[in-house]
Amino acid sequence: MLAKKKHDFLLKRGKDHIFSTGIGDCASMLSRVNMKYGLAKLHLIQEKYGMDPNATFISSPDETISRNASRWDQGISYGGKISWGSGKEKLIVLDTKPNCCGMLAGGIDKIPHPKELIRNLYALESRETYINDLKVKWDINKGNHFIDVFIVKQLKEGPRLPKYAIILHAGLPELKGDNEFGMGLYWNESEVLKQRYEVVETPFGPSYVILDGDAKEYMKMHRFGESFAKKRRELLFKEVFHSKDVIANEMHQGLLNYNEITLGCQQSVGGSALKPMSIRADLPSYLLKGKKNFSKEQIEILGFKERSQKLGVYNRLKNANILPHGGGYQFPDMLDVEQVFEIDGKRFFDINMANDRGKKIVQDVRELQFTYRSRGVLLKTIELGLGEVVAKLIPRYVLKI
Repeated sequence: MLAKKKHDFLLKRGKDHIFSTGIGDCASMLSRVNMKYGLAKLHLIQEKYGMDPNATFISSPDETISRNASRWDQGISYGGKISWGSGKEKLIVLDTKPNCCGMLAGGIDKIPHPKELIRNLYALESRETYINDLKVKWDINKGNHFIDVFIVKQLKEGPRLPKYAIILHAGLPELKGDNEFGMGLYWNESEVLKQRYEVVETPFGPSYVILDGDAKEYMKMHRFGESFAKKRRELLFKEVFHSKDVIANEMHQGLLNYNEITLGCQQSVGGSALKPMSIRADLPSYLLKGKKNFSKEQIEILGFKERSQKLGVYNRLKNANILPHGGGYQFPDMLDVEQVFEIDGKRFFDINMANDRGKKIVQDVRELQFTYRSRGVLLKTIELGLGEVVAKLIPRYVLKI
């Protein structure tokens, strides 16, 4: 009984430290019920190393699942900012798997024929390319990486935007595992990292952390990766479109400091003046001007004030500064999550179906059929005052090869 009480207490504490701005669909619910496990583990890590157990997940309106299996299994969801300290404690939680993934929005003079872009891309892939002495591994064909081509419709006065634009979404495969410069960024792909991290055993499975001087070295590698990934996106844009008109180049999946990471959201302030928001291939994307958030009024309206003050994390909300980078995954055939149960250390999600007939009980969310959300995330973003739309990008075609 005592063990169950402790188990339930840890999960409730994790749940209490989630501050959600999601749209409330089943994907949002899955995000939250999984993240309470991740936060329960983070709180135990903090206690082990003498910190206050106050790790938080502040979600953006596109909160959803992570389709990275090991990240999800570690209890880490997607679409928000995870914090586990002041930013200065040299303790990095590797479960989050930062990879410096981001999006570039760029202006072009005309809509090129797809064949031209494909030839340019193949020509680029056929030759060896180096950035800062590290060989580039082009991966536009992997996962959800893509190149979108648009007509620009400017909606707000300001600096004149180009008539046409592109958004490209690309990762950083070069640094996931060991490389010429040392340790990789992924705890399960880097042999060097495996010699440095510590394993913290919890009732919800092991977690992986790197400390002190090793954390400093890891952060140095991450900063190198962040710079490399930005240059990589710019080079891809230049070589494929023969343009240097970069409108925005923003990371949405990486460490902000030793104790904070954005996963599927952007910082609304700093960096590029405009932030890209990609919805899906058959709907417009957008360029937004981010706003500092959350204000006192926003925190009050969202119902976060009393709880955040009680937990001592109010200032984290005041400095959240989050903005979605896209719509996120959704599951139209699923209504809600009835419960989560555990067997042999595995979590199983008991899901009610939208047609009120039967259920889905899943452990691996990658097996779920998904699509991408429509404008709901954008409307919630505007409603909350996280940003304002400067331009609508009307899709012409998507290059996914």
